[in-house]
Amino acid sequence: MKPRAAALPLVQSDQTFALVDGALRIAVVADTHSSPHPEIARRLVELAPHRILHAGDIGDLAVLASLSEVAPVTAVRGNIDARASDLPDVVNIALRGEEGVLLRLLLTHIAVDRTRIRADVGRLARASGAGLVVCGHSHVPFAAHDRGLTVFNPGSVGPRRFHLPIVFGVIEVGAAGVSLRHVDCETGLAWTPSSAHRV
Repeated sequence: MKPRAAALPLVQSDQTFALVDGALRIAVVADTHSSPHPEIARRLVELAPHRILHAGDIGDLAVLASLSEVAPVTAVRGNIDARASDLPDVVNIALRGEEGVLLRLLLTHIAVDRTRIRADVGRLARASGAGLVVCGHSHVPFAAHDRGLTVFNPGSVGPRRFHLPIVFGVIEVGAAGVSLRHVDCETGLAWTPSSAHRV
């Protein structure tokens, strides 16, 4: 997260997602910058997620309305979304099954500094009991462990930056646990070299 002026406190919200028949499929997009890839709607319909997360830098808020035609959307404000005053900076999400909370995740826009999780984000995640941090900003898709937390960046489905792929992320929760993966927006195939990653 970019440092904010003291007069603008961090806006947080809390949500709970319930598993559906013992499973939950969450699509994760980020950095649409008002121009999501033309294939993203089709790819999301094919995936049939129960929920969609947008990790910020939305641009035109009509993007969220379009995504919500596929599944309910939870979004955070990115550094280009200054006018999106109704959006929080951070969302704490509990993934709940019949036995109780299976995983807590923290959704925010900027969570890493180069390859390390930012100290302020780490503190926020630990305070909410989150084991998974979902972020955007860099347009670089990755899943990694740092300082006892798993960090997942879905990449970007907006305009291409440099040589980076146009990809989105998928979080799957089920009997086997939690897995993270990336999907190539242009082909609909699994994006490598990230391959499936277990939390």
